[in-house]
Amino acid sequence: MLPTAAPMVFAALAVVYLTASGVAFSLYALDKRAARRGGRRIAERDLHMLALLCGWPGAWLARHMLRHKTQKARFRLLSFGVAITNCLLVGLIVFFLI
Repeated sequence: MLPTAAPMVFAALAVVYLTASGVAFSLYALDKRAARRGGRRIAERDLHMLALLCGWPGAWLARHMLRHKTQKARFRLLSFGVAITNCLLVGLIVFFLI
């Protein structure tokens, strides 16, 4: 790929991360609300999948701002692993695109 395409790749990546993070934050907020009200919850698998699909910054922010899913050590560890996996995969993709 041409070096001039790099800014476009990074801009597209920023849009993807911001969008996925916004969705992740919203889903964590909905899950927190459902937990408080005893309603139907969002599966942890789905929360992790969204985090893997570039939503981990929003998921991390929501966990800390909303104090949601902070007591579950397994969930925290998996969240960390998902974020690392996403960074590695995106890094590899960008490396081969640019």
